[in-house]
Amino acid sequence: MERSTCCVVGGGPAGMVLGLLLARAGVEVTVLEKHGDFLRDFRGDTVHPSTLALLDELGLAERFGRLPQRHVTTVQLPLGPDRSPVTVGDLGALRGPYNYIAMVPQWDLLDLLADEARREPSFSLRMETEATGFLRERGRVTGVRYRTSDGRTGELRALLTVACDGRGSLARSLPELGLRRFTCPMDAWWFRLPRREDDPQGLVGAVGDGFIAAMLDRGDYWQCAALIPKGTDGRRRAAGLDQFMSAYADAAPWLADRVHVPRSWDEVKLLDVRLDRLRRWHRPGLLCIGDAAHAMSPVFGIGINLAVQDAVAAARYLVDPLRDGTVGMSDVRRVQRRRRPTTVATQGLQRIAHARVIGQLLAGRPPFGDGKRARRVTELLTTSRWLRRLPAYFFAYGAVRERPPTASVR
Repeated sequence: MERSTCCVVGGGPAGMVLGLLLARAGVEVTVLEKHGDFLRDFRGDTVHPSTLALLDELGLAERFGRLPQRHVTTVQLPLGPDRSPVTVGDLGALRGPYNYIAMVPQWDLLDLLADEARREPSFSLRMETEATGFLRERGRVTGVRYRTSDGRTGELRALLTVACDGRGSLARSLPELGLRRFTCPMDAWWFRLPRREDDPQGLVGAVGDGFIAAMLDRGDYWQCAALIPKGTDGRRRAAGLDQFMSAYADAAPWLADRVHVPRSWDEVKLLDVRLDRLRRWHRPGLLCIGDAAHAMSPVFGIGINLAVQDAVAAARYLVDPLRDGTVGMSDVRRVQRRRRPTTVATQGLQRIAHARVIGQLLAGRPPFGDGKRARRVTELLTTSRWLRRLPAYFFAYGAVRERPPTASVR
């Protein structure tokens, strides 16, 4: 019978960080990833200072620095009365060395973490292996059933199973965990456009007719997004790709010479934006972290870093009881108690942004109305040093900074 001290379901950022930290501390850990590689388009690619500082602590900063990346120091939103961009967070004003957001292909980050984790004798990564159900004994989760890409099935028993498999997590089917959903005003289209040397740099936003455009500088191409009103995907696609791309060019005129690049709607991917969280992240033998515990909106691009910080906190609280073979409900409860306030605060800010900014812009209205009030808000955001530093610190590190277990640091 196959056994592991800890079974991690999902090889995304949370799963790979948790697997690395536990393995470095001497915990036997097996990560199950259903895909054959990490190459997926339009994943979260923003690596915030909290994750950059973690990689430094783990001795991986130099290797990470060699990955292809772009640096972003400001967060701008079209909040002005005339929809002009307003800087709402200036990471450059924070103390260095990590006072920027690194735009890095997520598959490169995951490959780096996987390569480092494989150096640990207690680590195992099983690609093309999908968890299909939980094993249970006397009300406790004791592992998972799995299926490989060639159809082989099996069972992996574990002292603790950690769900890191995203918002489609197997654990979310458990009614006792309870899922609370929040209203989202938008969905997102993702596609690519070529980038020219004389284009703007960093993260660029604009407002179009019934959508919000965002362009992420990826060096030789733009990763483009269009936030559209929730549930309008089918109707807008029926109106034709040429009509949409023409409207996108109107919102960002400097892209007008290349909006013909997408040849069909197959090149425009839909993200069904969700914002939710489990009421309970655990049950005996099971813990949920990252998007499995709380699906985040793409607003602020903070989801990947929230998931990584979940993993760091989980490792710190679970290393000793896992090594001792004594992990119980009190241990997994501590992880939720530690991470839930940051999750609630982050989702609260995203809900405000949905209601006060995105929803208003999609409806064709300025976020803070017209006239004196809008000018006052814009003036405060552009002139107050602290109003720019506080959001920047939150974007960078969240409500609290997590430290990895001492045994995992190199």
